[in-house]
Amino acid sequence: MPKATAIWLIENTSLTFIQISEFCGLHELEVQGIADGEVAIGMRGYDPIDNKQLTKEEIIRCEKDSSARLELIKSKIVDSLPPRKKDTKYTPLSLRQEKPFAILWLIKRYPTELSSSQIAKLTGSTKNTVEAIRNGTYREAVLESKSPMDTGLCSFKDLEKALNRSRSKKNNEITE
Repeated sequence: MPKATAIWLIENTSLTFIQISEFCGLHELEVQGIADGEVAIGMRGYDPIDNKQLTKEEIIRCEKDSSARLELIKSKIVDSLPPRKKDTKYTPLSLRQEKPFAILWLIKRYPTELSSSQIAKLTGSTKNTVEAIRNGTYREAVLESKSPMDTGLCSFKDLEKALNRSRSKKNNEITE
């Protein structure tokens, strides 16, 4: 909430527009527009002290020296946390209807190379859905197939990785 933070800093401190713009990641003219009441009209300020972004001492230090930059409070707990795992991406409703067609396309093109779990991962579907389409027991008849790359469900790079992984796994099984 950079604009809301900027509003609070403008209203409650004597920091320069440059200091506020650098801290909030806004352009200096945008901060000036907020101060003039032309930008973010009716928006409430967001207190960075109550929300543990800044300390009162940090604000006072920067008010005394107009060339100083505001520094966020560093958290030892947050810095020590392991990196987050990749979240599942949101699939819009229009793309969700395309999933069975993309699954059928992958099954037709790579019947033995890709496992059901790999297809499910590429299309963001479930293994049961892939199995149902593969067996022909899916609740709706899926007659046409569409490329998952064209519909935006996965990239060619993702498909290539999955194919290489399954091919190398099969090569390892053959050599053993």
